[in-house]
Amino acid sequence: MTTERKFVATAAIAVAFASGALLSRTIDRRMTLTADPPAQTAAAPVQSRGGSSSALPDLTAVAERGIQASVNISSTEMVQVDPFLQFFYGADATQASTSLGSGVVVSTDGYILTNSHVVGNPRSEIHVTTSDDREVPARVIGIDTISDLAVIKADLKTASPLPWGDSDRLKAAEWVLAIGNPFRFNQTVTHGVVSAPKRHDPQLDTYTDFVQIDAAINPGNSGGALVNTRGELIGINTMIYGPSGGFQGIGFAIPANTARRVMDLLIKDGQVTRGSIGGISVRNITAAQAKANDLGDRDGVLVARLAQSASAARAGLRPGDVIVGFNGQGVKEQNQLARLIADAPVGSVVKLEVIRAGRPMTLEVTITRLQPAPVKR
Repeated sequence: MTTERKFVATAAIAVAFASGALLSRTIDRRMTLTADPPAQTAAAPVQSRGGSSSALPDLTAVAERGIQASVNISSTEMVQVDPFLQFFYGADATQASTSLGSGVVVSTDGYILTNSHVVGNPRSEIHVTTSDDREVPARVIGIDTISDLAVIKADLKTASPLPWGDSDRLKAAEWVLAIGNPFRFNQTVTHGVVSAPKRHDPQLDTYTDFVQIDAAINPGNSGGALVNTRGELIGINTMIYGPSGGFQGIGFAIPANTARRVMDLLIKDGQVTRGSIGGISVRNITAAQAKANDLGDRDGVLVARLAQSASAARAGLRPGDVIVGFNGQGVKEQNQLARLIADAPVGSVVKLEVIRAGRPMTLEVTITRLQPAPVKR
């Protein structure tokens, strides 16, 4: 896609709540359907070629099914042109900007799951191209920039959705296929293994855990299907990691269980409601800071900045405090805390366990609604 955002040294979601919202950084990049689609029968487990347990599995039938459920997505919106170009070159005030990516059909009535950065603006003009080269218009159902997921819908009279798999059951070294539209090469299939079923690392700095894979993921793959050997959808390809922005053997997919929950909420409400404790910025604590706060072997995160209007500030939280627990659950690092806060019901009161100058205390904080960040390309 022409405006594909690549994950190089940046990260998608920082654990910071500014003006009641998580701060976002640039990235390449829960739920049964409101009306559940008819149950799909998973493909039979694949057989190895040659009958040897060490041979590569025969994934041809799985690939064919995955291709039939895959679409290419074209998203066009009008963007403001640089005033300099308008003045000196007579350029129009607005011009069309087109973004290309991938998507996967998840229901017989045409719901399609993809990445939010593929769709871009909710007012974008969307077209999808199916595996048999039919191009049809689609409309945006909902966008969630925090999880980088979006749902669109198209009139696909012969839709062939993939059945859902259980991403919580994934194991390292399990074979997978990645299907998408890299560099505009339609319906490209790459294969590899699961490198890590639940990758959560400070380098990623994102709201969700990822399925890390070594299947080739390149610009244009975003929003495409990650499929297991049973022909089940177990992830949405979303991100690559590498110094050049190209394939380095490290790709990431949003787990299917997360994607399905977010999708259901987008179909039902058009948005995903998440919790916040106001404008707060935290960071992982260093060994020196742990010693200075008499933490011993305990983990925690340091409150770096805090808006006075934040509900956490009204509850007594202060910059320099170390948060070590959230509703009885130990807090180890900043991304975990972000997820715990975001998943807390709006209006509920949670207990923050805090260490201040070596003294433990518990603060009761009211969860407010997190305002979603604006969609950016």
